[in-house]
Amino acid sequence: MLTSQRKTLILDILRRDGQVIAKAVADNLGLSEDTIRRDLREMAAEKLLKRVHGGALPLSPELPDFTARQSLSSEVKRQLGAYAAGMVRPGQTVFLDGGTTNAEIARHLPKDFAFTVVTHSPTITGELEHHPTAEVILIGGKIYKHSMVATGAVAMTAISLMRPDIFFLGVTAIHPARGLSTGDFEEAAIKRHIAQCSAETYVLATQEKLDAASPCHILPITAVSGMIVPSDIREENLAPYRSAGVPIFSA
Repeated sequence: MLTSQRKTLILDILRRDGQVIAKAVADNLGLSEDTIRRDLREMAAEKLLKRVHGGALPLSPELPDFTARQSLSSEVKRQLGAYAAGMVRPGQTVFLDGGTTNAEIARHLPKDFAFTVVTHSPTITGELEHHPTAEVILIGGKIYKHSMVATGAVAMTAISLMRPDIFFLGVTAIHPARGLSTGDFEEAAIKRHIAQCSAETYVLATQEKLDAASPCHILPITAVSGMIVPSDIREENLAPYRSAGVPIFSA
């Protein structure tokens, strides 16, 4: 088997299983572990995966700070935000997570009927300052500055009193086997708690977040009510999520 063929197989395993075990791949192909480890070193240098002891994991997406991400807001995020905002119905309670994509949801929320927005992000409340019909509830707590959201016991207790109809969850990575993840343990716990309190949870997924994994697990992919994705993502990239039973909504 050619080196390029082995690397393609390794990437297929990584996408399917969320990890690569060097010994298992070597045994399956009848090769030495040294050969597979060399392939993994080269692929890590090419930024195709993350090497760990005994194998490899998907890359964790690099995430600039919140101010930098605000300046990078794209047309894709605007399309996703507009689609998600269109899912809101009169009288509903909507929980908006932090993040630049969810800020686009806030900017596109309907202005012709009343509903309630709950958020633990002061930047999201700022987006809704002049919204004519949205009642806004801000959850307080210790601010995680990287994402500008409240975390900790105070936030957790307040969220426990809420029963949102719909939660728009922000994540840094999505993987069919490793689930939804983010970069901070406390933030992951808050996101998980909000989802548990909500009737439905939807995640907005840009291309770079798919088939990736960040250090802190939030939920399995099957725990969400659906994924909202850009219309130009190829079906082959979405197939593993459909196979897991996740409804896909194309914005």
